[in-house]
Amino acid sequence: QIFNQHNAEAPNLEQAFHRMAQMEPNLDHDVSWFLLPSYWAKMVVALISFLCFANSYDGDFVFDDSEAIINNKDLRAETPLGDLWYHDFWGSKLSSNTSHKSYRPLTVLTFRINYFFAGGFYPVGFHVINIILHCTISVLMIDVFSILLGGLQFSNKGRRLNLAPKSSLLAALLFAVHPVHTECVAGIVGRADLLCALFFLLSFLGYCKAFRENKEGHTFSVFWVLVSVVLGAIAMLCKEQGITILGLNAVFDALVISKINLLELIRKLLYKDKALESAGLLRKGLLFRITLLMCGGASILYIRWRIMGTGPPAFTEVDNPASFADSLFVRAINYNYYYSLNAWLLLCPWWLCFDWSMGCIPLIKSVSDWRIIALAALWFCLIGLICQALCSEDSHKRRILTLGLGFLIIPFLPASNLFFRVGFVVAERVIYLPSIGYCILFTYGFSLLSKQAKKKKILAVAVLGILLINVMRCALRSSQWRSEEQLFRSALSVCPLNAKVHYNVGKNLADKGNQSAAIKYYREAVRLNPKYVHAMNNLGNILKERNELHEAEELLSLAVQIQPDFAAAWMNLGIVQNSLRRFEEAEQSYWTAIKHRKKYPDCYYNLGRLYADLNRHIDALNAWRNATVLKPEHSLAWNNMIILLDNTGNLAQAEAVGREALELIPNDHSLMFSLANVLGKSQKYKESEALFLKAIKANPNAASYHGNLAVLYHRWGNLDLAKKHYEVSLKLDPMAPGTKENYNLLRRKLEQLQKKGG
Repeated sequence: QIFNQHNAEAPNLEQAFHRMAQMEPNLDHDVSWFLLPSYWAKMVVALISFLCFANSYDGDFVFDDSEAIINNKDLRAETPLGDLWYHDFWGSKLSSNTSHKSYRPLTVLTFRINYFFAGGFYPVGFHVINIILHCTISVLMIDVFSILLGGLQFSNKGRRLNLAPKSSLLAALLFAVHPVHTECVAGIVGRADLLCALFFLLSFLGYCKAFRENKEGHTFSVFWVLVSVVLGAIAMLCKEQGITILGLNAVFDALVISKINLLELIRKLLYKDKALESAGLLRKGLLFRITLLMCGGASILYIRWRIMGTGPPAFTEVDNPASFADSLFVRAINYNYYYSLNAWLLLCPWWLCFDWSMGCIPLIKSVSDWRIIALAALWFCLIGLICQALCSEDSHKRRILTLGLGFLIIPFLPASNLFFRVGFVVAERVIYLPSIGYCILFTYGFSLLSKQAKKKKILAVAVLGILLINVMRCALRSSQWRSEEQLFRSALSVCPLNAKVHYNVGKNLADKGNQSAAIKYYREAVRLNPKYVHAMNNLGNILKERNELHEAEELLSLAVQIQPDFAAAWMNLGIVQNSLRRFEEAEQSYWTAIKHRKKYPDCYYNLGRLYADLNRHIDALNAWRNATVLKPEHSLAWNNMIILLDNTGNLAQAEAVGREALELIPNDHSLMFSLANVLGKSQKYKESEALFLKAIKANPNAASYHGNLAVLYHRWGNLDLAKKHYEVSLKLDPMAPGTKENYNLLRRKLEQLQKKGG
């Protein structure tokens, strides 16, 4: 056997590399596939991966993009760059109890660079970068698969040889066109997975470079081992899965570089055989390299833990219901069912969904559930593969199967719920890296079938058909990710029991003004999940606007009963109670909202409106002032302060507030209008006229703007201009209050002047 020959002779590593091509079977010999020069193979993979996702380039910001990008203050120039290192992926402080502890500062930095060069939130630039990243990763996969499938060998000149060009091309194509990658490529927040994968692969290739023959004749380069550790750290700063590359590098070293037979090693350890040297465990440099990888990984994890804080991330039962099950049996059986679903998405990526939580996958609570079959099938296949990887007499087969299983399982471990609770049930994005292992196993299986098949061309055509179907599926799925409406509606057929899907469809309809349809989906979300407080809050809001106040109050009261710290629901409940003229209860609700969310400008604004209704003018002004302190661009609060001061005769104070507001929000036409009214009453006609005209230029179809300017001209004595703007106002709004009366007064005055003139 190859293994025994290496153990007996113990040749140095360089000689082993040069001799491997002759000593091991060539996988390409059995693969019926295209043979292309390296450059053309990479061009083909790049082109096909581009075609799969090209139609997502002009998509919108969808789903999580809103929170991670649009609402993330870390992207804006006013946020110091240093804050990125202390905030999570969503822009919250890592020390916050509500933080999900997703620490990805380098990914956020790329978003910030995108935002800077685009000059704002324009999604095209964000999408283009994601597509380029996936194409780059797919091209790198040719080099990675050539090593994993063909072995690591170098020429006499130190150039790495590709001994499996056909197999590596097939595996790279399988990876490039896999539909499960659509979420990572077409969804902008998927950049975390793409960047992580990029540096993950670079770390692996860097580790392989450590074994290239150098002039000094050293068996390996410590420098390149350390480079791979640094690249692994960078991968982890893009997404947490990146750290797993250090474990995979160690597995690769043991299997490919040191050629350890795992089964023989286990036997020797069990029987306490002292001759571990012959098993390859103490082969020159292996323990030293693994020690470097372990020390590097431990240091990275320690620093990450210190920055994150000692508290675990906070998730709710709806995010991951199995992890909250009291029974260990229920937790274990459901975790394994989730693994089988992930495996099925790799095998048959037809039913894809942006979110698999909230009842999409009901819990398995007994062994009589037919879904147990999926677990049995998964473990039957895994155990069979593991047995072959450990016990096969063919060292080439052992190596490929072990590496395939390693790349399939190890990158998935952070998402497995084994070490800590995760905030999802199934997530397509987390199998971007594990799909590398799937592609290895698929390609190896294809080579075995090709070896046995009499009509190899038919088999090759079948694989081409799979690739073509995947390309079309990628294009279709990418088009669904272009807008929230298409994305959310596509999930209704996949996860009809998912309350979040119905909630998101309803929210999208409500944002477009279709309240009647939105109500239907919000009600279904609440039916599917009677504790879905966000659906109750949004439904209550719509019912409030439709003046269905009693049902709105019931829903909002239930929401705050289920989640007592839900500040938005408390505020909305206060608005409903205010409309029902239950002022004391409304005031209490507003203050409860502020108690749970200290910086809540909208709540202070609504509290001010309540105080204004109660003629508590000082309290109203203080509430609105708090709103503008917390949110200086809060136009409604500024406007209400100006109007209240104007109505109470405090013209000088109203003018001062108006000028202060316009300094902060210089292009707000409603503030111009309010201040112009104050200046007109103060007989500062020229300045008032200028502000009215500026407001009309910004919003020419506002009847009140023309009407009040006409009143100004009327007072000022510019009767012709007054007549003109009264007529424009009445044309825009024939029912404008007071305008018709003022216009009739002006006409009578003009008639009297004409008679006197006559």
